[in-house]
Amino acid sequence: MLNTFRILSLVEGTSLVVLCFIAMPLKYQLGVQGVVPVVGMLHGLLWMAYVVMSLSVSHVEKWSVGFWLLVLLASVIPGACLLLDKKLKSAIKTTPAQSPSSV
Repeated sequence: MLNTFRILSLVEGTSLVVLCFIAMPLKYQLGVQGVVPVVGMLHGLLWMAYVVMSLSVSHVEKWSVGFWLLVLLASVIPGACLLLDKKLKSAIKTTPAQSPSSV
C-alpha cells in the first residue's frame, strides 16, 4: 500500500508541476486556452485521491499527525513530491516484507 501511495504521490506532484509551470504560463503568457481546465481537472482528481489515500496509509503505517501534515504540505508545493518520495522509499526499505503465508 505504501508503494502504491508513493507512485500516486509522484503522479500527483508531476501534475502540479505541469499545471503551475506549463499549463498556467501557456494560458496567461501565450493566451493558449483549454490547457488549464484539462490539466487542472486531472490534478484536482489526483489530489483528492492523494488525500484519501494518505489518510488510509497514515492509519495503516501509524504515521504521526505531524508527519501526515508534512505529507499534505508536500502535495501543494511544486516539486516537494520528490523529497517525500525519498522519505517513503526509505520507509519501504525498513518495513519488513510480509511472507505469503501471513497474507
